[in-house]
Amino acid sequence: MGTTVETEEHKALRAAVAALGQRYGREYLARVAREGGHPDELWADAAKLGYLGVSLPEEYGGGGGGIAELSIVLEELGAAGCPLLMMVVSPAICGTVISRFGTEAQKQAWLPGLADGSRTMAFGITEPDAGSNSHRITTTARRDGDEWVLTGRKVFISGVDIADATLIVGRTEDARTGSLKPCLFIVPRDAPGFSRSVIDMELHAAEKQFELTLDDVRLPSSALVGDEDAGLLQLFAGLNPERIMTAAFAIGMGRYALAKAVDYAKTRQVWKEPIGAHQAIAHPLAAAHIDLELARLIMQKAAHLYDAGDDMGAGEAANMAKYAAAEACVKAVDQSVHTLGGNGLTREYGLAALITASRVSRIAPVSREMILNFVSHQTLGLPKSY
Repeated sequence: MGTTVETEEHKALRAAVAALGQRYGREYLARVAREGGHPDELWADAAKLGYLGVSLPEEYGGGGGGIAELSIVLEELGAAGCPLLMMVVSPAICGTVISRFGTEAQKQAWLPGLADGSRTMAFGITEPDAGSNSHRITTTARRDGDEWVLTGRKVFISGVDIADATLIVGRTEDARTGSLKPCLFIVPRDAPGFSRSVIDMELHAAEKQFELTLDDVRLPSSALVGDEDAGLLQLFAGLNPERIMTAAFAIGMGRYALAKAVDYAKTRQVWKEPIGAHQAIAHPLAAAHIDLELARLIMQKAAHLYDAGDDMGAGEAANMAKYAAAEACVKAVDQSVHTLGGNGLTREYGLAALITASRVSRIAPVSREMILNFVSHQTLGLPKSY
């Protein structure tokens, strides 16, 4: 499959997901967030239609597709104004890691539920003192007989309150070298010693952000995902889909805002022509559209490389896609709000909230500066500054 032109199947998937998104839309998501609920109805409908599990293996109830398909689902829901943030975490990161590295028992226990939406999983990597530096993770796991004992803290972890378990990145001591290496553990929501507190965010979303404390959390040996020695490989296998899906989230949001602005510019009349006839209004919207299209191309390339098993190539493209999509999203939202003038700041039009939301794609899951570091070192071969 070429990465420049979408297949008929992909176009059909886009159209079908867009139709589902239209049935819910921005008003639905805003109402759920206002009421302190979760988008359970949309999640259930998306699951029933097979959209949540589209990238998971068929033998465990998934669609047998890849991140290419899953990113289409999230982008189209976003373009309709109702993106599901937990898609980035539950099927994309956790589902991918478990299907690639999990034991047979872990796959049986988790994948069918992640695919049909009946179970969700959160992902815990970020720490208060480590930021984007995964080598500074201080959450440690030590063996005690045939159990693991986890201690540490995590911050800005989405949806822990609704997730059945959280995939926690900890570090274990290598018996041979004494150095710490990353490992992934499945921690059930109600595990003793596993506590959470909600972070008061200016961002108003249905999915809440949490700080987690692991205070001597005891887990059976079966909680470790994959091989104790392959931790870093497994971690990056989950982080590439995370970046691709964050790009899809950003592109969808940018498209949603742009569509609102274009619609407004076609109908709003101040002089004798609609304001969209003025180049000062039209050109920035056209430029925003071009940037979103370019970001989608690199996202499709990243998904294609990832699904083809090229982890190194996918790593570079996924980082670039996350960067490009975040920049395109922020610019599209900014220009859209500006196009509506005062109306862009009203609750009725619902665009002002996206100013805050669009920043998320620049900051999470990794800052644009860290991506520029990655491209400087990995792609351009420049010396490291840290």
